[in-house]
Amino acid sequence: MGKASPLLLLLLVLGFFFATYNFVTMIVHNRGLGAWESDGLDGMPLRRLSDSENGNVGTTESSILLFHVALTATDSPYSKWQCRIMHYWYKKVKDMPGSSMGGFTRILHSGSPDNLMDEIPTFVVDPLPDGLDRGYVVLNRPWAFVQWLEKATIDEEYILMAEPDHVFVNPLPNLAQGGNPVAFPFFYIKPAKNEKIIRKFYPEEKGPVTDIDPIGNSPVIIKKSMLEKIAPTWMNVSLSMKDDRETDKAFGWVLEMYAYAVASALHRVQHILRKDFMLQPPWDLEVGKKFIIHYTYGCDYSLKGELTYGKIGDWRFDKRSYLRGPPPRNLSLPPPGVPESVHNSILEDFLAGGLCSSLLTDGDVGVDMKWIVELSVVTLVKMVNEATANIPGWDDDRV
Repeated sequence: MGKASPLLLLLLVLGFFFATYNFVTMIVHNRGLGAWESDGLDGMPLRRLSDSENGNVGTTESSILLFHVALTATDSPYSKWQCRIMHYWYKKVKDMPGSSMGGFTRILHSGSPDNLMDEIPTFVVDPLPDGLDRGYVVLNRPWAFVQWLEKATIDEEYILMAEPDHVFVNPLPNLAQGGNPVAFPFFYIKPAKNEKIIRKFYPEEKGPVTDIDPIGNSPVIIKKSMLEKIAPTWMNVSLSMKDDRETDKAFGWVLEMYAYAVASALHRVQHILRKDFMLQPPWDLEVGKKFIIHYTYGCDYSLKGELTYGKIGDWRFDKRSYLRGPPPRNLSLPPPGVPESVHNSILEDFLAGGLCSSLLTDGDVGVDMKWIVELSVVTLVKMVNEATANIPGWDDDRV
């Protein structure tokens, strides 16, 4: 072959340079776009969020990791109707924007199937041996979780421990961050105030009592692997506390809650505390952007809309009124004075504190102000009524 001309060599060098430049540029560009689109867990694609959608922050663990909803239950009519309402609202909000809900399991610790097996996904486990719970049925909860975690196939990496008397009022994201579980702080769980008793189960060499979170096991969102370690300890601490007369007397119906808090601390697990995780009528007045309504307290009002807690009111909603069967459909709403009186007081404080400026600038005042007007008790009864109106055969369980 003859010698190539200098001009031809120059053209070849330039062509190779531009081809290489374009190829490298394409790789860099595609990496920048694709990092969020194809790095999902288990091959699941992630949609890249715009700055307006993600608030100028990248995707977080909570936005991509689903949690499994699990609640323990008995086969009593009282437990059944609560589970049916809870499951209805789970299905309602599961696929809404912002939800990280995965599967659902009612962990039935009666030892045998019941008539809700076809309606609610259920895993049957054994109760504690006869007499071991000494009438404290909640003591079956940690034992139920131990069995379920050992025997069931759970696809999700995280678990939400919930209860039958929970209703999802807003879509629930995975609030756990960086491997830390998230929990609701209860004002009546006070480890420091009960240090003398706590030290029976959490000795000084383990650390300060302040390491024990003021929580129960529910609601908690936690990694499955973490709960698998805590659950057996939680069960053993619960049984030990029940066996100790002083502890049993001091903690009463919240004994199992203290046991979970102590068991977590023994494993050096601390929880992110989120007050917006849950609200409890009638004490929490507004729903706002909270996620779960827990209707554990009775709600009693006079015909003037005044709260008469501790005294049966002219209007009441109390789950304990329905121990033998479900509440009827179409419960009456609280007296008209309830929402107005609450609205006036809250709105005055709201405006006086200048807290509405962000809402006004958002341009969506109507939507955000709605929750101020509507009392949480009203929301709760409306949600119960919607569920009972749409669940087939609602009255079939009445005894």
